[in-house]
Amino acid sequence: MDHLVLTVRDIAKTCTFYSNVLDMEIRTTDGNRKAIHFGKAKINLHRQGGEFTPHALAPTPGSADLCFLTKTPIDQVIARLDRCRVKLLAGPVQRTGATGRLLSIYFRDPDGNLLEVANPLSSSSTT
Repeated sequence: MDHLVLTVRDIAKTCTFYSNVLDMEIRTTDGNRKAIHFGKAKINLHRQGGEFTPHALAPTPGSADLCFLTKTPIDQVIARLDRCRVKLLAGPVQRTGATGRLLSIYFRDPDGNLLEVANPLSSSSTT
């Protein structure tokens, strides 16, 4: 995947969250547009009511359910969430991702999007 778009209520608040909590890079593109970069992908941010055309039929803040893979051990991610005062909703729990088993945790961003952060598990792992 190259990128996806999140419709948000407050771009600055969203940038702060993804930068501080998930250590993602915020970049400004043409027209002062903001994007969240991680790995080789990015999330473009559109402000609710000010979406760029063309856009989704019904762009809505809080409607996304995203999973991010990380090499950072899940216990360290949980500790960071705690330091940032982000409420953990579930986990760690085992799930099945696109490429195999995951050890996942769940929480929400400022718009209520469900975020999953996961460690890929080896096929022999029983965590």
